[in-house]
Amino acid sequence: MSKLKWVVLLGVVAVGGWYYSTHYEVEGLPDRIFKPRDSQSDGTPGNGAPGNGYSSQGQPPVKRKLDTIRIASFNLGMLDRSKLGRRHVARYLAEIIRRFDVLAVQDIRADNKGILLDLIERVNSESRHYDFATSPGVGRDDIDQYSALLFDRASVEIDRRTAALVNDPAGRFRRRPLVAAFRVRGPAAAEAFTFTLINVHIDPSQAAGELELLDDVFRTVRDDGRGEDDIIMLGDFETDDHYLARLGKGLGISRSISGVPSTTRGGRLSDNILFDRRATVQFTGRSGALDLMREFDLSMQEALEVSDHLPVWAEFSVYEGGQAGHVATGANDSAR
Repeated sequence: MSKLKWVVLLGVVAVGGWYYSTHYEVEGLPDRIFKPRDSQSDGTPGNGAPGNGYSSQGQPPVKRKLDTIRIASFNLGMLDRSKLGRRHVARYLAEIIRRFDVLAVQDIRADNKGILLDLIERVNSESRHYDFATSPGVGRDDIDQYSALLFDRASVEIDRRTAALVNDPAGRFRRRPLVAAFRVRGPAAAEAFTFTLINVHIDPSQAAGELELLDDVFRTVRDDGRGEDDIIMLGDFETDDHYLARLGKGLGISRSISGVPSTTRGGRLSDNILFDRRATVQFTGRSGALDLMREFDLSMQEALEVSDHLPVWAEFSVYEGGQAGHVATGANDSAR
């Protein structure tokens, strides 16, 4: 069965007097053919704001107790206006988000970014500095369900030129994976851990077909010309760790979550965080699923009001190469 030819849209947004403003896409893996695409920015916080490489929007870096960050994935379980309007649910969601430096979220049910702006406002009500990135088409195209990447601006900075959906001209994904590149704040730029996230939300009705395409997605993002080898694919895969182990064998991709359920009812492992451990040596070996019932002393029904999924997380060193003094290469060179 032939594989799709994947692309990651890369945009450069004009700032001040700069003239250049385009997106690029890879049309074919073998020849790396690029062509320009229109780039648009709505200027809203968290998505599409002009930027030149990595940007933290002037926020001072966080003072860390440990030289690690936690990257997580959380299916929000049909987050809509009604759900966010329940004060206790919104409070728990905000508390969960604050526990992670970067959080890939799925299953937002809205036709604009307003619900994300309100969620981030709640998170930041306790003097935090979170932001988000999502599809540029939200609020402009016919989108009513989407994913996003939430992140603490004091802990990491995003390269907004890379925030985009993978191209899927054949329409094989119901929800296209969302991609963006990040760099840890605190260490010197030459030593800071840089990584690219691929936020995945597999549709259960066509899981077999979508899962078969993920190796091409991973390969295309890794080989997009930026020189970044720390590619982290995370999200709701609608399958267990045993299947994911077979899926990633050809690319050397390992799953960080194994042998524990990621659903609130405890019946199955559906969510995971995948990466090549030969490249991403920053992984500390610590990972898990956040048990909402135990963590917040909730009943099963109360936990299900928050989500029918649990957040899954993995811990990484803030330093490129896993230790201070390691000088980053490739993508980081152009970002300094």
